[in-house]
Order: sequence, then C-alpha cells, then structure tokens
Amino acid sequence: MKAVIMAGGKGTRIASVNSEVPKPMIEINGKPILEYQIECLKTQGFKDICLIVGHLYQVIEDYFKEGASFGVNISYIVEKEPLGTAGALFFLRDLDEDVLLLNGDIIFDVDFKRFIDFHNDKNALATIMVHPNNHPYDSSLIETDNEGKVTRWISKEENNGYHKNLVNAGIHIISKELLKEFKEAVKTDLDRQILKPLIERSGLFAYATPEYIKDMGTPDRYREVGEDISSGKVAAKSLVNKQKAIFLDRDGTINKYVGFLRNIDDFELISGVSDAIKMINKAGYLVIVVTNQPVIARGEITWEELNEIHNKMETLLGREGAYLDDIFVCPHHPDSGFEGEIKELKFDCDCRKPKPGMILDAAKKYNIDLRESYMIGDSDNDVKAGEAAGCKCIKVDEKYDLLEAISGILK
Repeated sequence: MKAVIMAGGKGTRIASVNSEVPKPMIEINGKPILEYQIECLKTQGFKDICLIVGHLYQVIEDYFKEGASFGVNISYIVEKEPLGTAGALFFLRDLDEDVLLLNGDIIFDVDFKRFIDFHNDKNALATIMVHPNNHPYDSSLIETDNEGKVTRWISKEENNGYHKNLVNAGIHIISKELLKEFKEAVKTDLDRQILKPLIERSGLFAYATPEYIKDMGTPDRYREVGEDISSGKVAAKSLVNKQKAIFLDRDGTINKYVGFLRNIDDFELISGVSDAIKMINKAGYLVIVVTNQPVIARGEITWEELNEIHNKMETLLGREGAYLDDIFVCPHHPDSGFEGEIKELKFDCDCRKPKPGMILDAAKKYNIDLRESYMIGDSDNDVKAGEAAGCKCIKVDEKYDLLEAISGILK
C-alpha cells in the first residue's frame, strides 16, 4: 500500500512558531514533523511514499530528495495552484491499490496493520481513523453504528448536545475504487466533498483507536507534543506495545450513585472525576469503563437510551478536557421474572462483574498488561473482577474518591 502525505499546508495558526517553512517542516525537538511521520511509516514497512506539496515545496524536496537517506522511496505531486485537501488525488487515479492518506501536520505512532485489516474486513470505499481527544467541544465528531459504519459527521458548528467523543484523526485509507472517481484536478475538500457523501452510500467506516495522534494546530499543542515525544509517551501508546490501563466502574465511581440509573437527567459526575481522568490521560494509561447494566436485560432502558447516557458522560468529561478510551458494557442479568425483560439477555454470563470478562476483552482488544493495570470501583464486585483479571485493585467511597485514588497511584 502506498502512503501519501498531504504536506502542502501553510500553518497559519502556528506561524508564530516558524513561518519560514511549510507547516510539515516545522521542527519539534530538532526534527521536522514530516520526518517523524516518514520514520514511523518506514518502521511499519511503508517504503513507497508520495508527498503532495505546494507552499514552499522546495524546502521539502531539498531536505528529503528521493528519500534514499531516510530508507524510503519518495515521489512528489507538486500543486502549481492550491487543490484543497483532496484535489491532488486525481493524479493517483490510475493506481491499482488502496492508499494510506495522512495529514502532514500530525504526530502519531499507530499500529497500521490493525487499521488496514479493519478497512479490508469492511470492504470500505474509505476508512477514517478516529480517536477521543481532550477538546471535542471544538472538533468535528463522528458517529458510527456497532460495526463502525459512519452514520453521521457532526461539524464544529453542529457540535451541541451530547455526543460520543470520536474525532477524525487525519489518517485515512482511500480505496482504489474511490480514487477512480476523481475526474479532474480541481480544488476539492476531502471531508465535505469526498468523505461525507460516502455516508449515504454506506461506504465510509471509522476505525477507533486510543493511540497517540495529535495535530500541530496551535502553539500550545506544538509544545505539548514536544514534551510527549521527549517523555516517550508517543511511542509507548502504539498498540504494538503492551499498554497500561485504569479500569473504572461507572455508577458510584464516575457518576453519583442513584440506584439503577434509567433517566439521563439523573446522571451527574462526581466532583473531581474530570480532574482524575485528565491525570490518567496525561500519564499515558488507557481509561476504560467497565460497567454492569442489567437495566438492559430487565427491559427498563433501551440500548439507545444507554448510549445517550454514555454520550452525556463523554460530553461532560470532554468539556473539562478529559476523555475515555472505551466503554465496555455487560447488559445481562441472571434472574428472570421482570416485566418487559429481554429474555435472550437473561443468563449467567462471563462478563458481569464480579466475573472478569469485560476486563479480559479489553485487554485482548488493546494489548493491555493487566499486571500493570488497575481496577477502581465502589463495590466488592469491582474488586473481585479486577483481582480475577490480575489487576491491582482500589475500592473508592464517599471518603476516598477517584481523585484521591489516582493521585495516590501517580504520585
């Protein structure tokens, strides 16, 4: 698969850092952003790389040349006039392979094999990589169904109400079939004119990952990325490597306990939870919620209502700069006899805490080292589930809350 990097950006918002070079050539810790990208691609076997360049393109060509010094083969598409974020894909229309398409202003370290396997499994016209971030309130958000098919693309202007924290990361796979639909080299917007229309065709999928992907959009993010590279956080977050996680119960740990929570209006974050989760995010642990929700099996709320409650949770956390990497739900209940119950969910499962099924599933999905991970909850069942999975365990209550527990772990 050919890797294509859109490296023609001017970087207006980050001009205060360096306005004399193209945005992808701004140095972080003494090395251009683009060089970090090429190194990551090379490590995972991408040797054929095409750079789409425009603004001050000579700076890029003079630095990388044909790529021999960097162990790759680099070709160039030079935009004589700006073609937007997708117009230059016209020049790739004759390729007989899908392309990995990346924004040139992001630092990342991701397991591309997982991404490609997902794309191929879905037989998608295009697949976008999505992830949670710490500023979803000013980002475009992606909604999907349970299979990862994109059902809605929520622009920044439409971003109100409660939504899952899934943001387009700027890494895409464009199928060879879709490339053939480019008929001329004209200014084209990748998101608005190419990807969004695929939703109606059921051809756009989203691959969610907790790995490190961050853009250089502002001076503050630029400085943050420099710190994360120096600390080793960027490389450590790749799912090629073993991960550390902090598993959290929901009711009584993240939100105030009200018994069986059936009404979204009754969901309220416990004071200090956002700060605690921000600390986990910054420390590089995955934050994964594992929650028993027998109200589904009992027929007391629907999956749609539960998802809306979780969207509220993610939105409230996101407003405070905190995010969850995933949520695992056990919808089962072993006892029958409830009016309106869902009979196919009424059995003794392996995921309902105190059994460790949700934790084990998360560990498999995200390559987690459970011995270096924690389970935190407010009940004995949470502790038992964590112990059965091999985690370190902490029980919280009104006197010893999540913020104190995380402060103790990270001190």
